[in-house]
Amino acid sequence: MMKENRVKSAVVLKEVVDDSHKFKPLPSPTGPYPYRLGLEAVIADAADTFKDKISFHMLGDTGSPRYSSFQAVVAHILNGQSNREVHAENTPAFLYHLGDIVYNHGEASAYPKQFLEPYERYEAPIFAIAGNHDGDINPESEQPYESLAAFMDVFCDTERRLIAFGNGSVRESMIQPHVYWTLETPTARFIGLYPNTPKHGVIDAEQRAWFIDELKHARNYRDEQAIIVCIHHAPFSADTNHGSSVKMIDFLESAFKEADTRPDIVFSGHVHNYQRFSRTYNDGQTVPFIVAGAGGYVDLHRVATTDDQFVEDIQVKEGTISLTSFCEDRYGFLKVSVERSADGLLIHGEYYILPEAVKDLQSVAPSLFDRFSVVINRDAQTSDVVSEYRA
Repeated sequence: MMKENRVKSAVVLKEVVDDSHKFKPLPSPTGPYPYRLGLEAVIADAADTFKDKISFHMLGDTGSPRYSSFQAVVAHILNGQSNREVHAENTPAFLYHLGDIVYNHGEASAYPKQFLEPYERYEAPIFAIAGNHDGDINPESEQPYESLAAFMDVFCDTERRLIAFGNGSVRESMIQPHVYWTLETPTARFIGLYPNTPKHGVIDAEQRAWFIDELKHARNYRDEQAIIVCIHHAPFSADTNHGSSVKMIDFLESAFKEADTRPDIVFSGHVHNYQRFSRTYNDGQTVPFIVAGAGGYVDLHRVATTDDQFVEDIQVKEGTISLTSFCEDRYGFLKVSVERSADGLLIHGEYYILPEAVKDLQSVAPSLFDRFSVVINRDAQTSDVVSEYRA
């Protein structure tokens, strides 16, 4: 339910500090260009099992350097839903993390407590894009390290094996080929970007060229696969802490135009709440932009009110942007599926929230907050977004 006196569109902060100087060089890729990973390389029977439908978890900003009871609660729920025997029919094939896995800096020492221990019992693979905190460097660290060094060891290894700094964890490293990369599944292609460490993101020319090529490549398979773009820094947001990233909006929109291809949906984190935007273009296509950054970090971000003096509505260059649904005061996660239907491809999303307080971890149950579907009709060159449920 939309709350009274809240903005109905994305906003930008009136005063934004330019911190683009914080941009850090990227690590070398661990796989060959163009940095694609087929799901079958991680789950051997993927081609048969997920030929017509795939489900997955998605969330961001799960780490927290300060105590956050909900960090463990969110992980507990997701761990339980990944149990293949109990939830065999609807078990997610994987968790796709939208970044900021550890705070405040991407140190190896932070991974056991903030990621490996909470998600030790998650039975499916975990993929990720990096957030700004994952790439940051602690200036007070006794042992110097490069930006994203630990992230690369955990998610971009050359083979799956135990993590050297895992502190006894049995979770094996992932084999993503680079910090920006594409996950290929039978029904969807996930193009993951890395906007580096500045607050509103910076993407260099090399990554931009790769992204445009990946969009063009994805267009060749769009009858068979949905195109999903994942980026940590939220392009559109109505919150008062970050606001929208004009840099990321300009980056994405210019790339879409140059590639002559738009994605079917865009997911992001960075902002610690849930928001669903409808971005409608002049040609009639509507692309949902989803923010899912309430994964466990101790502080949540509120949505602006209409009388807030520190923000202003964003102006898009073509079409419209509207805030369809949001949750600012509960932790939560997405469960998404992509399947083939008689009308074309169908993206079905559900956002679940947790109670305000949890007394017994074993009895806590998430509740449905938002449900939406994207019906992709390639023949008609349209996509329709249907809101089936909103709390």
